[in-house]
Amino acid sequence: MTKRLTCDVVVIGAGMTGAACALYAARAGLRVTLVDRGPVAGGTTGAGEGNLLVSDKEPGPELELALHSVRLWAELAAEPGMGAAVEYERKGGVVVAAAPQGLAALAGLAVEQCAAGVEAVPVAADELHDLEPHIAPGLAGAVHYPQDAQVMPSLAAAHLVRAARAAGAGLHTGWTVTDVLRTAGGAVRGVRTDHGDIHAPAVVNAAGTWGGEVAALAGVRLPVLPRRGFVLVTEPLPRMIHHKVYAADYVADVASDSAALQTSPVVEGTAAGPILIGASRERVGFDRSFSLPVVRSLAAGATRLFPFLERVRAMRSYLGFRPYMPDHLPAVGPDPRVPGLFHACGHEGAGIGLAPGTGQLIAQVLSDKTPDLDLAPFRPDRFPEEEAE
Repeated sequence: MTKRLTCDVVVIGAGMTGAACALYAARAGLRVTLVDRGPVAGGTTGAGEGNLLVSDKEPGPELELALHSVRLWAELAAEPGMGAAVEYERKGGVVVAAAPQGLAALAGLAVEQCAAGVEAVPVAADELHDLEPHIAPGLAGAVHYPQDAQVMPSLAAAHLVRAARAAGAGLHTGWTVTDVLRTAGGAVRGVRTDHGDIHAPAVVNAAGTWGGEVAALAGVRLPVLPRRGFVLVTEPLPRMIHHKVYAADYVADVASDSAALQTSPVVEGTAAGPILIGASRERVGFDRSFSLPVVRSLAAGATRLFPFLERVRAMRSYLGFRPYMPDHLPAVGPDPRVPGLFHACGHEGAGIGLAPGTGQLIAQVLSDKTPDLDLAPFRPDRFPEEEAE
């Protein structure tokens, strides 16, 4: 017998962003149903490093969303039992430059970021070892970003889902959405799943890398593409790296439109002991093949930053797919092409950090409130229909 559940909003995708959307919508008093074809955090979220960053963003809409989100993450971490459970750590980031020219560019960006509300502290070459005692000698300098933080992404998503359920949200994992139901006039009236229909006047597309597929079920185009990345995980160690440390060219890689392979060293410790090493980016579709050249490049970059890593064993590697958008901004808010359809996807590698802000903004719009940020830059229909992918 077909199940016909009724609620105010269906959220598709139980990754970090979907979990945040469900949480804030439920806390706003809406009846929420969260559905995912797999488990909680089974997609991009479970393959992430858990970075909550402002350091890698230029002034503009994404940085505003990041600043809003880091404040919300701090509030969530302060809730009873939440901070330790999700391994929230406001460790700060250190962006290093190898040469004076790179340091000058980095310092210029920091000035602009400070004007936008970011805390950015210049670090001279002879001061770097005070922050990171094991960092390589001979670097030109760095900028310290105290607001950068980290969570364990799978745990964090699970606890946000748990908090959403405590606020009244329903959860259905292993349910695949096969269609977005619409009225004769074109408005949303729910979703069809392989377990039956769920009726609701609002649907939130929080499907991450698969957000384009969900949008297509509603008859609209959203140009979300997968951008593959690998992460190396070392054996557990005593705390030897105290911040998220990365080379200045990482910022350029994040903003690049290239489909080709790009790697830049990103190194950070975790509360559990292993060190995480990234970052690579390439658009190869959903190819899950292991790439030894990519992993070698990551290891080489990490040892340039921290020579002691040459003596450390890499225990495993994993990969994930960032939901890439052509202009590097997510789609957040109502879709004017389909009344009742909302999008919360396309955050690329920043989704863990941007999730609370995205979820709160979606909940505010669903509740007919004025959102805290201007959603115009994130409009889902901002891409020309004929734009090539």
